[in-house]
Amino acid sequence: MDLRLHAPMVLPCDASCSVIRDAVVDVDDEGRIAYCGPRSGAPERPNDAAVRECNGILLPGLINAHAHSPMTLLRGMGGDLPLLRWLHEVIWPAEARLRPSDVRAGMELGCVEMLRAGVTTSAEMYFMGESVVEATLAVGSRVVLASAVISTPGLDKLGGWQSMLEQVNRWIDADGLRFGPRERVELAYGPHSAYMLPPEALQTIGESAQQRGALVHTHVAETAGEDAEQRAKFGSVPALLDELGVLDGRVLAAHGVHLSDEDIRLFARRGVGVAHCPGSNAKLASGTARLVDLLAAGIPVGLGTDGPSSNDDLDLWEEVQLAGLVARIATGDATALSASAALLAATRGGAQALHRDDLGALEPGRWADIVHLDIDNPAFATGLDAPDDQVLANVVWAAGSRCVRDVWVAGEEVLHDREPTRVDRRHVQAAARTAAQYIRG
Repeated sequence: MDLRLHAPMVLPCDASCSVIRDAVVDVDDEGRIAYCGPRSGAPERPNDAAVRECNGILLPGLINAHAHSPMTLLRGMGGDLPLLRWLHEVIWPAEARLRPSDVRAGMELGCVEMLRAGVTTSAEMYFMGESVVEATLAVGSRVVLASAVISTPGLDKLGGWQSMLEQVNRWIDADGLRFGPRERVELAYGPHSAYMLPPEALQTIGESAQQRGALVHTHVAETAGEDAEQRAKFGSVPALLDELGVLDGRVLAAHGVHLSDEDIRLFARRGVGVAHCPGSNAKLASGTARLVDLLAAGIPVGLGTDGPSSNDDLDLWEEVQLAGLVARIATGDATALSASAALLAATRGGAQALHRDDLGALEPGRWADIVHLDIDNPAFATGLDAPDDQVLANVVWAAGSRCVRDVWVAGEEVLHDREPTRVDRRHVQAAARTAAQYIRG
């Protein structure tokens, strides 16, 4: 045992979203959970194990299931445009100016912002992947990096889709699917979308990913009109992906706003994960995913912020609340998504959507990615002696990121008293400001 955490309450985010009072979380010397349960049942502590008394609630690190975090540099640009105009007129021209150092600066800022919101893992889709990885490892977070594969004018300096794909193949073949300290990095494939790539590209990417056991992370049915051509030819983008064999492997579909009943049944049969992004979808007026129907079909659903220039932040607690609120509005049912279900979507559900069984819960064998919520806050003024369901309701509906105090990734404390331990937050913000000024010209 390397570390023991004591807390008056632990939310392990097991399948039943149980509540453990007067609890202990033990972390082994490899950075994984060794024990999570009542203090009365905890194993004997070795004399050399560190002990930390936490005054609040411990829970798993949140998982941002869909993000483009280096876009912190583009925050606020084109904020009143719909998706396709926003991309073509504002974002892609700005991204064409990005240098590797800019991507690193934006990603470091994104990682710091996410840690302060209790997000320990983010599923990123972006280019200049080496810079994304360098930034993540510098801050100490965890990333599932889907290197972007896209064919669009302005980004031709990155090469065509064939070149982008070959770069990902070489990287995985050289470094493996997971690497870095305590497997902080997983490599994946990020075909942008069916409307930005030809079917040949999607099929080839799917085959490459399946040969390596890698995740395919792609945008699907985000807006109503983006995929008109694909729907006319194939019925829907999910049907197209299935026909091309892409759904035979590990797949994460971002957004999934405009899915038909048949699309949902297909995703359920194929075990496709969905990243639900209610904040971004609302801001861009894209619509809202059929969250209740997706969950009822047994589809693993995680929550994502999308990019910090379409949201415009990386605070997954806001997505937890929005997911519940929008589901209730969409169905007219105040019981459509419970507090526990919303919390699980941000933790255990995110891991399942990423096809990972080593994240998203405080269970033996999983990585010790842990968040400490400080209860010295008006959100918990009624105390932790309240019934379990009331405490869970307060965590989801009242607490938010302002209650995040400390964060551990693989047992290493990377946020202490709201400040990152590996980097200087002010230096990170200054570097991002300089990079943003360069992009604006």
